[in-house]
Amino acid sequence: MIAEAVRKELRRALGAAIRFDVATRKLTSLRVGGAADAVATPADRAALARLLEICAQHGIPQRTLGRGFNTIVRDGGVDGVLIQLSKFRQLERAAEDALFVEAGVTHATLTRHCRAHGLSGLEFGAGIPGSIGGWVAMNAGIPGREMQDVVREIEVMSPTGRQQYVLPRAALDFRYRGLHGLAPGAIVLSAKLSVAPATKAVVAAEIKRQLARRAAEQPLNRPSCGSVFRNPPHNFAGRLIEAAGLKGERHGGARISEQHANFIINEGDASAADVLALIGAARAAVERCSGIRLATEVKVWGRTP
Repeated sequence: MIAEAVRKELRRALGAAIRFDVATRKLTSLRVGGAADAVATPADRAALARLLEICAQHGIPQRTLGRGFNTIVRDGGVDGVLIQLSKFRQLERAAEDALFVEAGVTHATLTRHCRAHGLSGLEFGAGIPGSIGGWVAMNAGIPGREMQDVVREIEVMSPTGRQQYVLPRAALDFRYRGLHGLAPGAIVLSAKLSVAPATKAVVAAEIKRQLARRAAEQPLNRPSCGSVFRNPPHNFAGRLIEAAGLKGERHGGARISEQHANFIINEGDASAADVLALIGAARAAVERCSGIRLATEVKVWGRTP
């Protein structure tokens, strides 16, 4: 919990850009979870720096939530401040073959921009949900193409808000569904991404192909958190879960998708506990059937009630 004196200090610093005791089910794509102590949407780098400074001074944990994909908040809620960079939306040409993209730019906005301006190289991201900050932090991608292939540099703010610095690609330790080496609590502010001029028709056709593939393979019309488990080496988590007989398995208001077994969907009244129970059941069944222990791709935050 955040003490009342600290809440007042945060209100003075951020005004309406900070809210307290916010239901996270309204902020996450899976639509589950308890309340966050606070949610902040700083308007600019100065406001973000001040927020981080206050959090550091008072020992308040902070996390960047983004668009709420790839995240499960437990039913007991989450301590500290969740930071959304939704107002960090600058998107512009940095060079003939590069875009400057702030962390809050959505996947849909980036896709539309590339299609409208005939810029190729980022079509693989069409339909990958979230915002660019999350894409970088998770090294989002598809088989054969990931963010590490297009990131030239990123701009980062230190956990205390006192430093902003640029890290070139050579300094970034991208791994499967992750970016390692940043200080805990450091925040990705922007990225410079490689693109190549192309005809608008060619870019549009590839984006259409990627979107069609996702629609055919994934349950896009129901609340989910995206892929739940990481794919093990030389295998696929969805295939292993299906082979273990759990496709369509239910727990409370949550269900393992019949369309893609590595997705858990909210039928409308699921709790985080329902989802976590299915995650545990899937992991146990796969390990029992194949000897493979699946690791989660989705991040689980917060308190158990």
